[in-house]
Amino acid sequence: MDKITFVSKSIQDTSKLALALAKTAFSGECVLLEGQLGAGKTALSKAFGKAVGVIEDITSPTFNILKVYESGKIPFYHIDAYRLENGNEDIGLEEYIHGDGVTFIEWPLYIKDLLPKEHLLIQIGLLGDNEREFVLSAIGEPYEKVLSEIEELLK
Repeated sequence: MDKITFVSKSIQDTSKLALALAKTAFSGECVLLEGQLGAGKTALSKAFGKAVGVIEDITSPTFNILKVYESGKIPFYHIDAYRLENGNEDIGLEEYIHGDGVTFIEWPLYIKDLLPKEHLLIQIGLLGDNEREFVLSAIGEPYEKVLSEIEELLK
């Protein structure tokens, strides 16, 4: 498993990471976002959506569980599984997770059975008020290539 660490000191830095993710995005990609409340999962998702050209206002899917954005250069599916912690996961999320777009999943631990074996895992840690540590891990061969490309783009 390959890993890179990126430290963000501002929303502009987070947007730089999102842009690198957007430039390497591919159909069927699944990105798992882990981190405590307020870590920046939704901020990264919003910046990614903007980077792939989504024109709608990107909001947290906490109460909807799933938001679908198809106005960008690739469909963007944003899932927040926090409200599924009691196991109510049979709501059709698989069609998006294994679909033709890029899927970002916040709180993936609540829908473990639906997750693809291969994915990009991003663990977000709080370092300070505006400072975040993003640890990106490639799980599976296609993601190792993506991670290598992201690393080059962040230099």
